[in-house]
Amino acid sequence: MEEELHKKNSFSRYILLFLLLFQALSGLVGGFGLILNPGGEVIQMPVSLLDTSPFNNFFIPGLILFSLMGVYPSIVFYALIKRPQWKLFSALNIYKNRYWGWAGALYTGIMLILWIDFEILFIGYHTFLYLQTIYAFLGVLIVIFTLLPSVQYYYIENNK
Repeated sequence: MEEELHKKNSFSRYILLFLLLFQALSGLVGGFGLILNPGGEVIQMPVSLLDTSPFNNFFIPGLILFSLMGVYPSIVFYALIKRPQWKLFSALNIYKNRYWGWAGALYTGIMLILWIDFEILFIGYHTFLYLQTIYAFLGVLIVIFTLLPSVQYYYIENNK
């Protein structure tokens, strides 16, 4: 039973990888669109949405989206597949018995949930409510799949 629970290439791990890749691509595309066009026309978001936020345009939110919700999940996705031993990311890992990429996946899910929370706090719900719901759910799924026993077992440090 325990051996089956901890299969090295569990289906749950592949789902986690898919969720991270989806988030990475979404963050890269959305963030890049906002950086290139801070007025929001390209992604059909009026800058007036930011009236209750600390931002005048979408450049800074785009930069944050691109880096934290695009580049970072891309690095984590790569790490969960190739397992590079990068000291900087290992130093940021508070779960010393787990590979840093696993912790990075957990951080990604939490950051995505927080991103949506702050978005709702600053701009509220608007016509793109379905996107806020989808990405909040995506963050929750990333956390859930990261915490599944078979995924945790796969990423125990020194369990290669």
